[in-house]
Amino acid sequence: MYARRRRGYFLLMGGCLVLFISAWAFVRLWSVPAAVAMCVVAMVIPPVAAMVGNRHGPDDRWWDDPSGDGKSDEWWDELDGKNKRQ
Repeated sequence: MYARRRRGYFLLMGGCLVLFISAWAFVRLWSVPAAVAMCVVAMVIPPVAAMVGNRHGPDDRWWDDPSGDGKSDEWWDELDGKNKRQ
């Protein structure tokens, strides 16, 4: 799942760079409004790419799931207040 998220993130960010660079490298020579529109689209892509890169799938381990290491899980539970010492 991590590889799929990373690939999606880099594809979106690569598309963002292609839009931005091509807008001001050669599209502006034919149409400045089209170049501005391309930059507006490129401006929206990075937040979407961040959401794609950070989303968790159903098989991903969530931050509070047990890791399998008993000592580490006990330590984190104590920090989170789940295990009260008596």
